[in-house]
Amino acid sequence: MWPNRRLLELLNIELPIVQAPMAGAQDADIMIGAASVGALPSLPCAMLSVEKIREQVGVVRQRLNTPINLNFFCHTAVDADPQREAGWKQRLAAYYHEYGVDPAAPLAAANRAPFDAAMCALVEELRPEVVSFHFGLPAPALLDRVKATGAKVIASATIVREAIWLEERGVDAIIAQGAEAGGHRGMFLTQSIAEQPGLFALLPQLVDAVHVPVIAAGGIADGRGIAAAFALGAAGVQIGTAFLRCPESKLSALARAALGRAGDDSTVITNVMTGRPARGIVNRLMREIGPVSPDAPSFPHAATALAPLKAAAEQQGKVDFTNLWAGQAARLGHDLPAAELTRALAGAALLRLSQLAGHASPVAAQNPALL
Repeated sequence: MWPNRRLLELLNIELPIVQAPMAGAQDADIMIGAASVGALPSLPCAMLSVEKIREQVGVVRQRLNTPINLNFFCHTAVDADPQREAGWKQRLAAYYHEYGVDPAAPLAAANRAPFDAAMCALVEELRPEVVSFHFGLPAPALLDRVKATGAKVIASATIVREAIWLEERGVDAIIAQGAEAGGHRGMFLTQSIAEQPGLFALLPQLVDAVHVPVIAAGGIADGRGIAAAFALGAAGVQIGTAFLRCPESKLSALARAALGRAGDDSTVITNVMTGRPARGIVNRLMREIGPVSPDAPSFPHAATALAPLKAAAEQQGKVDFTNLWAGQAARLGHDLPAAELTRALAGAALLRLSQLAGHASPVAAQNPALL
């Protein structure tokens, strides 16, 4: 019933929906819900230890016998620059004083690690059906080892040039990440935030430029968005922000409240939270010194000095320094369990696609609000 079945056949899934990996906001619970009705579940691994990844995969495998995706970052690790770190902390000095945080107290380093030999060995051990990468691809030798496990490889592109680069290096599918998408931009051949295209401009150009299946990501949170992505040539969609309001989400009550208040103009692309461009709900820090600041240390070190401020503010019921990653369609979210949400999204999309094709659909939408 889907007009493009390439992703379904490539990944052996029932629904052309990828549950986006959302570091810090999800664990196996959302994966199980999405996978139970046929979507591809994703585990964000960049902030997890080998032991934690193994544990989470085990939880999913015990419940379901379905394909899973392990997602990794591929940025080039950069050592912290003491001079720049000191300057950043000085930039934040007024906030330290306001919240009574000792600026001389030792800080724990940010823990977003790139894919390496240890993680590659874990992939060889766990043998996920899909491995996805953000910020490009790992070194050729590591990529060859991943592919040798039989895993399908997916990676994100934010411009056509990145998509071509990925296809030339043997990826099996490409995520077209529009500027609307929440979380870190997958950009790796460009540093220009201002030139990042929106999904509806990017998607058809990217589809025309490559031969592998393309997964649309960014601003998709209902059946209309899914149907539109297919109309523009996508073989599937990746959805993240819509899952943040699921009861299985690990967002704090404060973050949930902020997400519930979000409108179409509530998010910006910022570098002040981690040092790398990412879209999230505007907080006090972004308003007052950002959203983009040349003072922010390189990724991920900007987050180091913010950690104690985030903790202190949250104790007072504030999200002044909390990274609330979300896309521009946050307002379209629904408070539904992950399985129910996934089923409703698919049903609504099929109904829309049937209407566009000019004939009645045998599929009834599970939730009219998603249409």
